[in-house]
Amino acid sequence: MRSLAILGCLTVLVGCRKAEDRSVGATNAADTMAAPAGTTEEAASISLRDIEGTWKVRSTDERGGNPVETEMHLTADTSKWTMIGPNKKSIPVHVVAIAGDSFVTEAGPYESFLLKGVQVKTHTVNRLQGDKLVGTTEVTYKIRGRDSVAQRQTEGTRVR
Repeated sequence: MRSLAILGCLTVLVGCRKAEDRSVGATNAADTMAAPAGTTEEAASISLRDIEGTWKVRSTDERGGNPVETEMHLTADTSKWTMIGPNKKSIPVHVVAIAGDSFVTEAGPYESFLLKGVQVKTHTVNRLQGDKLVGTTEVTYKIRGRDSVAQRQTEGTRVR
């Protein structure tokens, strides 16, 4: 019976504690520890001028194997972006978005650089970090009428 009384008192105490102020602009201890002082929530924006040029891009699978090297040609006119793979064929690259410090592209379908005769589509998110492009590519392989998806890490350096 004593345990039941203590449990009841604890329930009342928890229910009576002061509610946190969750209004816009209100801060609490958790908010002040979320980001270091002097930082902003929004990343610095990039412009086409920041990424314009030719980039040598290397992608690897999640374990760091099966490397593929491509060359990306990024112009001020995003409708003319291309990728040249190991087979030396030019592949059009569609720009989905440019925002913050990142840009998103899609390409394909085209023949896989790794699997002969297999068609792929790619969806890539690149981030400009200093003088490098760092990102992730989601590759969708069309194998025997079914899709298979793989993630690849990418890193690019400007050639010119």
